Amino acid sequence: MGYENANLTIEKDVKFIKPSKPTPTTILSLSTIDNFLSPNFFTQSIHLYRSINHSSKLEPARVIKEALSKALFYYYPFAGKLVRHADGKLRVHCTSDGVPFIEAICHCDLSSLNYLDDNDVEIGKNLSLDFPSHDEFGNQYPLVLMMTKFLCGGFAIVIGSSHAIVDGSGMAQFLRAVAELASGKTEPSLKPVWERERLVGTITSEPMQSPVSDEGSIAVSPFMPTMDFSHECSKIDGDSINRLKTSLKINSEVITKMTAKGFTTFESLTAYIWRARARALKLSYDRKTMLIIVVSVKPHLLDPLPEGYYGNSLVQSYVVQTVRELNEKPLLEVVKLVRESIRNAFTNDYIRHSINTMETKSMKHDYESGAVTVVTDWRHLGFFEKVDFGWKEKPVNNMPVPCDMYGALGLCSILSPTNLDPSMNGGARVYTSLPRLAMPKFKQEMDNLRHIENA
Repeated sequence: MGYENANLTIEKDVKFIKPSKPTPTTILSLSTIDNFLSPNFFTQSIHLYRSINHSSKLEPARVIKEALSKALFYYYPFAGKLVRHADGKLRVHCTSDGVPFIEAICHCDLSSLNYLDDNDVEIGKNLSLDFPSHDEFGNQYPLVLMMTKFLCGGFAIVIGSSHAIVDGSGMAQFLRAVAELASGKTEPSLKPVWERERLVGTITSEPMQSPVSDEGSIAVSPFMPTMDFSHECSKIDGDSINRLKTSLKINSEVITKMTAKGFTTFESLTAYIWRARARALKLSYDRKTMLIIVVSVKPHLLDPLPEGYYGNSLVQSYVVQTVRELNEKPLLEVVKLVRESIRNAFTNDYIRHSINTMETKSMKHDYESGAVTVVTDWRHLGFFEKVDFGWKEKPVNNMPVPCDMYGALGLCSILSPTNLDPSMNGGARVYTSLPRLAMPKFKQEMDNLRHIENA
């Protein structure tokens, strides 16, 4: 059934879910990494559940609202507001006003929409949040939820959150707490920890510049700038990924004459995606293009963060090549650069230098030219494996809202496959946004992975 017949109706009254018990009324400071992210960087993700056999006691919306209220006792900053102060810093005003919760009804079955496993942007657009992320004073809600029920008994949960207060792993931690409380536990198994002062940097005297800050050296695309974007998902089956990794390993052994250590799926796909985007955008050949890899450094700090820390622990690593180098080098060489960049980003010196650079706010990148590609990895956040709200049904699909891609130019997200297609076991999905005229070439490059023999 097409969306035009789906008849999605959103209730006008928004309920604010408050913490189940009194919480502190206070103002909390954020880390340098939290503050570095734009307050307008409001992320939306969709999590889809099949029809469940439930009694009145397990009515999904009621269960989730009650569990959310209990979870907010522990995660009470989500029930407040993000406010920008006179010094330019964001802070959380813990007011216990509550989290906006929207309930919607869609008069069709989720199966008729194939659980959003097809690339239907219009459906994704209309299932996204229909609620402002800011209040009437311009202060941002840290968290907004919407639950859409379908005739089949399945439902979609859309989670909107400010990236200034939580990253992907932190949101997964929060959702697992909600799920545990919905399942009957009296408290979360992992208690949240704030301690944002642990990741506060100092202003540096030598500000770090972007590796492609020289305007004359930045590659440009004939398709940019534009407001006509296409948002697509490319599915890559496990056999294709294995062939890519095997090809890289064989090539490495031929060059070194030694048994080579294999490359990870992330390293291999990231290099391939970067090259595919450069080709799709027809970037100017002798100018520079930059890959930004978003990595979590939480396990790599010399002074480890507490396990329950749910703030941003992300830094960026960089690889810069001319478009000619990216196109003409064997992919193996690009993958090696990706691996080296990630390893460097995991060192304590790099992490602390990155945080100081964020505090100085000196690094700016030109996303408008198309020369910058940003890659993130959702596959190990735990959205699929551990978010069961008590009815023994895990989500069949989760993804970024496909019409938005977080509003970030150049962003690519690597996700696990859905639980719908057994042939995709071991595979991945790649969500990206490109100018509409460039997308067919990108899809062709991704389809070529099915036939790859020599990278």
